[in-house]
Amino acid sequence: MTAHTVRIAQRSRGRGLGRRVAAGFLYPLGLPFLLLVVWGLASSSSTNRFFPGPLTIFEAFRETWIGPAFVDDVLPSLYRLALGIAASIVIGIAAGTLIGLFTWLRELLEPLLEFFRAIPPPVLIPVVMLLLGITDTMKVVVIVSGAIWPILLNTIDGVRATDSVMSETADSFQITWWERLWYLVLPAASPRIMTGVRQGLSVALILMVISEMFASSAGLGYRIAYFQRNYLIAEMWSGILLLGLVGVLLAATFGVVERRVLRWYHGIREVNRA
Repeated sequence: MTAHTVRIAQRSRGRGLGRRVAAGFLYPLGLPFLLLVVWGLASSSSTNRFFPGPLTIFEAFRETWIGPAFVDDVLPSLYRLALGIAASIVIGIAAGTLIGLFTWLRELLEPLLEFFRAIPPPVLIPVVMLLLGITDTMKVVVIVSGAIWPILLNTIDGVRATDSVMSETADSFQITWWERLWYLVLPAASPRIMTGVRQGLSVALILMVISEMFASSAGLGYRIAYFQRNYLIAEMWSGILLLGLVGVLLAATFGVVERRVLRWYHGIREVNRA
């Protein structure tokens, strides 16, 4: 009876694992596949040349982006995007931590922060072009000018929300300022910081495209605008598809990093749910 029970439990675990693996693939891929089917059926009966079918777009994707265009246009765009995201994270967390720690600094800078946050980053592109010229530095600065705000503001809120009891406990044990910052403040603020980084990634991707559409002779945004101006519709849609894939890659990379950085946080949530 015991051996029989063990075999039943093993089969149940195997079926449960198979269902979890199937669900892990079906849930993310099922809806996109269904949308592609609907898109293909709708485009097959449409005479609108601006609404090509998925197969036409996939063929244009293969011919356009698998080759020299990937090196000449896509890689430089991804490089500028990575620089802009990295600079936004470093500056946003550093500045947000300082502003969140010191009340007098927060009160001093709050009107200025609200003023610059209200300015749409695309409006700054002509100004940055005049100051820095049409260079890669200009495009990176444009990305930072928008992506930094979610990270900065969420860091400020996270630092301010540090548990007062924990802070008093750190004072009573005479923990140094750096130890308190590294082992108390930043871990306590990390969930909100990661929320700001997630928001900043999408803003950075948008501004990368906009900066290349305004002033550039290469890049993913430039190519999409070029295809649109020359009525290369399938190629334009293939560029949009590539942008979506870049966004999915960013989200997946962020998910891996977030799970490692916030292991303790997700562990606490699992315990509380149990």
